[in-house]
Amino acid sequence: MLKFAPILLAVIYGLAMYRFSVWRTGRELDQQSSELADPKLQPIMNSLAKALDLPRVRVNIYEIDPVNGLAAPDGRIFITRGFYKKFLDGDVTGEELASVIAHELGHVALGHSRRRMIDFSGQNALRTALAMVIGRFIPGVGPWIANMLTSLLAARLSRGDEYEADAYAAALLTKAGLGVAPQISLFRKLDALTQSQAGRAPAWLLSHPKTDDRISALEKLEARWS
Repeated sequence: MLKFAPILLAVIYGLAMYRFSVWRTGRELDQQSSELADPKLQPIMNSLAKALDLPRVRVNIYEIDPVNGLAAPDGRIFITRGFYKKFLDGDVTGEELASVIAHELGHVALGHSRRRMIDFSGQNALRTALAMVIGRFIPGVGPWIANMLTSLLAARLSRGDEYEADAYAAALLTKAGLGVAPQISLFRKLDALTQSQAGRAPAWLLSHPKTDDRISALEKLEARWS
């Protein structure tokens, strides 16, 4: 029984971290966000809502500078102030911003946002258990190996989610009459942003598939639907 204690402790730790992360994320979003209300974006938002058979699609602005979009575990959709500023400055079109919103709606509809929080607790539990077990055989490097293995697993899961959300967004944008062009043009802009920052990826691209691969997947979808 004692030999299973590290795994049991890791699971308990993971569950506790999950609960804390959900609470902390929700609290931070409540304190640092407000509803997006822009008359210039309203026709595009109406087209998304109509395609989903909803009265409206609510989007919130998260008051941080990095260019990003996110779906909270409770189903709320956010774009960052930095992303919205890109729209106001003319660097991003309304249709491109809508492609981000559609992508995040995909994460919610496909259960990714809630599952990611569960995956987070599982990854912490796995990381802790591996560190304890490996550390018994290879003292000193157990935590490093455990972190590497769980990071590889998390990256693989994340890439799969992104492709699925891309496909959902493509279908939604096509139904709304916008097509996949805004997604592709936005990806190309973000890739250029990565290169302009001396190879440092912006927050939007972290743990995501390669931009060229995502564009290729969208082009294949577009060709199939055509």
